Amino acid sequence: MSVETEHFHSFKTDVSGIELPGKFTFPFYYETHELAAIASSEIQDILSQNPFNHNFGLDPDLEGIPIGKMFGVLVVETENKELGYLAAFSGKVGNSNHHEGFVPPVFDMLVENSFFRRGEVELNNITLEIQTLETNEDIPRLKAKLEQLEKEETEKTEEQKLLIQENRNLRTEKRNLLDPEKDKDQIEELNKASIADKLVLKNMQRYFMHKKNEINTELEPLLSKIEALKTQRAAGSNALQQRLFDNYTFLNSHLENKSLSEIFIDSPLGIPAGAGECAAPKLLQYAYLHQLRPVALAEFWWGESPKSEIRVHGNYYPSCRGKCEPILGHMLEGISVDDNPLLETISKGVELPILYEDEDIMVVDKPAEMLSVPGKKIYESVYSRIKEMRPEAEGNLCVHRLDMSTSGCLLIAKNEYCYTKLQRQFIKRTVQKRYVALLDGIVNSQEGTIDLPLRVDLEDRPRQLVCYEHGSKAVTHYKVIAYENDRTRIHFYPITGRTHQLRVHSAHQLGLNTPILGDDLYGKAANRLHLHAEYLSFVHPKTKKEMKFNAPVPF
Repeated sequence: MSVETEHFHSFKTDVSGIELPGKFTFPFYYETHELAAIASSEIQDILSQNPFNHNFGLDPDLEGIPIGKMFGVLVVETENKELGYLAAFSGKVGNSNHHEGFVPPVFDMLVENSFFRRGEVELNNITLEIQTLETNEDIPRLKAKLEQLEKEETEKTEEQKLLIQENRNLRTEKRNLLDPEKDKDQIEELNKASIADKLVLKNMQRYFMHKKNEINTELEPLLSKIEALKTQRAAGSNALQQRLFDNYTFLNSHLENKSLSEIFIDSPLGIPAGAGECAAPKLLQYAYLHQLRPVALAEFWWGESPKSEIRVHGNYYPSCRGKCEPILGHMLEGISVDDNPLLETISKGVELPILYEDEDIMVVDKPAEMLSVPGKKIYESVYSRIKEMRPEAEGNLCVHRLDMSTSGCLLIAKNEYCYTKLQRQFIKRTVQKRYVALLDGIVNSQEGTIDLPLRVDLEDRPRQLVCYEHGSKAVTHYKVIAYENDRTRIHFYPITGRTHQLRVHSAHQLGLNTPILGDDLYGKAANRLHLHAEYLSFVHPKTKKEMKFNAPVPF
C-alpha cells in the first residue's frame, strides 16, 4: 500500500518480543510505552541529521532564530497486523508543512491557490492600501494644524472668559454705586457692555469652529477611507478564519468528522491559535485515513527551549490541554484508552500525620500526591480528611496550599477567626517557610535569589510560564545544602507563593536550570516529586506565641 512507502515506518529494531499495550495511551499523562520509545529513538536518529535544515538551536553554524519543536510518534498496526509507526511535528519545520517521512497536516492552508492563500493575498492587498493611505503627508500636516488650532482656541477662549469675569466684577461694583431710577442710562450701557463681551466670545468660538471644519473637511475623508479599509480587513480576516475552522475537520475511530468550529463550540475562550497543528491530531488523522490501528503515542521536544516555557531537549511531554484536549476527546472516541492516572485517588487510605493540634489550629504533614483541597474530579484531600476527623471544624480550613505532589507542613485553621488572622500573616509575608528539594543535576551557585514572574499557560493548564508582561511577581531565595550522586540537595525560601513557583524557578533556564527530581511537568518523572515543605513558623492567632514546626524529610 502507498502508506507503507510514503509515511509508514517499519521498525528497524526487532520488536517482535515486545507485548502490545492493552489500551491506547492516555495522551495527557503517560509513561512512554517501550514501542513508542523505540519509535522515538529511531526518529531522533533522523532528526540528528537535520534533513530539514531547520535551526533547532542545536547547531551553532545554522543561521536564523533557534526554534525547538515538538515531535510525535504513533505506533500503528496495519490491516495485515504489520507493526510500524508514523511520525509528525507540530506546526511547520523549515518553513514547510511537508517533509518526507512525516505525516502531512490535517488541512494544508499553505497549498498553492488554496482559498486561504487567496484570502491572504486579498488581506495583504488591503493592508498595503492602508499603509499607502497612512503615509499620505497631508494626514500628519492636517492633524498638526488641527492640534495647533485647538490649542489656540483653548488659550484664546480662556483669556476671553477671564476678561468677561473681570469686566463683570467691575460692572457689578459700578452698579452698586448707581441709583436704579436716576442712572438708567448708565445701567443700560453696562448691560450692553455685558452683552458685547459675550458676543465676542461667541464669535470667537464660531471662528474656531469654522476653521476646524475647514481642516476636517480635508482630513475626515482620508481617515474615513482608512477606517473603512480596516473594517473591511477585519471582516475579511474573521470570515477567512471561520472558513479555515470549518475546513479543519478531524476523524475519530468511527470515521466521524468534526470541524474545529464544532469541537470548540462550547469553549468560552473560542478556538485557540494553532489548534489542530499539533503532532498528535496529525498522527491520528493520518492513521484513520489509511486504516491503521493506533497502538501507542509519545511526543518529545527537539531543540532549544522557548524563553518562557520549560522544554528539555529529548524529553517526553504530554499533549497540550488547551488546544489538543477537545480535539483528541473527539478523535479518541471508540478507542479503549488508558485511565487518567491523575484521577486515581492515590492518597486514599494514606495516613495524614498531625504535627500539632489545639482547639483553634492544626499543623499536618501532608503526604505527596494528596490534594490540599478538593479538585474538580477528586474530593479526597487534606480538607476532606479534616472534615471527617474534626466535623466541628468550620470554614475553609486550609490556610495555604501545597501542590498535590509536594509533601510537608500544612497549616489548618479550625474556625473562621483563626483562618482570617492566619491568612493575614501569609498576605503580609510574615510566615516563615523553608522547603527541601533534591534537584536532578548539579547547581554550582551556592546561594542566591530567583526573581522570575509567572503566569498560567492558558493553552496547557496547570503549567506555568515565565512572563514579564502579564506574570505575577515570584521571588525565591535558595541555599545549596549538599551534593548527592550528581544531584543537589537545596533549601528554598519562597518570598511569594505562586503556583509551581519552586518547580519553575528550579527548572527554568533563567532560574537554576535544574529541575526538581521527579517533576513530571518541568523535568522527568520519578517515584515522587522530591519537594518537601520542611519548616513553618507563624504567630498563633489566639495566644500570640510564635509557633515553629518541622516535618521530617521523606527523601
